[in-house]
Amino acid sequence: MWIQAMTRLFGQLTIRTRLALLNTAVFVVGGGVLLASVWASVGQIIGRNRQTVMGQTVGSVTSAASDAGGASGSYGQSMPTSGTESFAEFEHAVMDELLKRSLLLFIVAGFLSLLASWWVARRGLSRIGQVTAAARDIGDRNLHARLALIGPDDEVRELADTFDAMLDRLERSFAAQRRFTAHASHELRTPLTVQRTALEIPLSQGRIPPDLLPHVTRALEATMRSERLIAALLALAKGESGVLLPAAADLAEEARKAITDAIAEAGVTELLVDAQLRTAWVWGDSSLLGQLVGNLITNAFRHNNQHGSVRIMTGLTDEGGGFIEVVNTGPIIDESDLPTLFEPFQRGDGRRKGAGLGLSVVRAVTATHSGRLDMRANPTGGLTIRVELPPRHPPTPERTAGIG
Repeated sequence: MWIQAMTRLFGQLTIRTRLALLNTAVFVVGGGVLLASVWASVGQIIGRNRQTVMGQTVGSVTSAASDAGGASGSYGQSMPTSGTESFAEFEHAVMDELLKRSLLLFIVAGFLSLLASWWVARRGLSRIGQVTAAARDIGDRNLHARLALIGPDDEVRELADTFDAMLDRLERSFAAQRRFTAHASHELRTPLTVQRTALEIPLSQGRIPPDLLPHVTRALEATMRSERLIAALLALAKGESGVLLPAAADLAEEARKAITDAIAEAGVTELLVDAQLRTAWVWGDSSLLGQLVGNLITNAFRHNNQHGSVRIMTGLTDEGGGFIEVVNTGPIIDESDLPTLFEPFQRGDGRRKGAGLGLSVVRAVTATHSGRLDMRANPTGGLTIRVELPPRHPPTPERTAGIG
């Protein structure tokens, strides 16, 4: 049982820690075997040379006693026994001292081995850390970035090159998808515009027979929905492309325009609108920012309760950037359904209006402008969506001086 627990605990450690511990364990086992062999060999060597050492000791003592001339015969006979005891004490002292010093050196060397193994493992895995950090920073918004890892041509370099090749394929795939969406949407706008015009002219002139009027009206409404869908697809494709035409834009002014349009679209729906619009200048693509603000406010109007409310706030963040926050009433939304609302053509329960691209456009434009998007479900129903855009400033003459 304890072996399984130790194995599970060891498996939860980082690779760096496991390598350091394995290297230290190998050193401890090898060093322990080596020290035990040395200790046993020293004992054997002393044991094999016992008689030689004892003979030299007894001879020295006897010669010293004869020269003194005052020793009796019994003293000379007791010398071997006394020498044996002295040699045993000497042997015991030597082996104990050898054991103590060996253990001390073994502990110090083991600790140094652990430090050295940790340092070597850290140096060896540092390049993998670089690959991990770079891979974490690369997303669908900056697929043009590459690891371009430098250093020796080893396994880590091969992993980084393979990752770069995968990014090449992903970038081509994403670019082809966005080009197709943009081109298809653009090509569909012209025939839809012609179709809408062909329906609007006879309707405005009253030349439609009464029995055909409901059908023509439904066809016109379908055409207008298709045009809104195409416009949303174009905005989504542009937002995901990352191609910006930067200029100064005030989120408060964009919100005023969007509120006017949303009220006109809502028609007879009675909503309480609370607009707290403070100046919020940001630097970005004005058309995309207009789409972002318009989709946020339109989404709050469309997916609301009868006689509900919408609160719109704009202003500056603590970092100097701009923000817009939209709070609306509406059906109760489960927290687990929030991520799906950002997916194209996805709508939560009870959300029937629109094409399901509004929040997808909001997310794409926010990401393109390196902003932050927060959304939470209100306990009584509806959503609270806040978009924060970082401060952006146009290049000053001092910054552009000398270029070119």
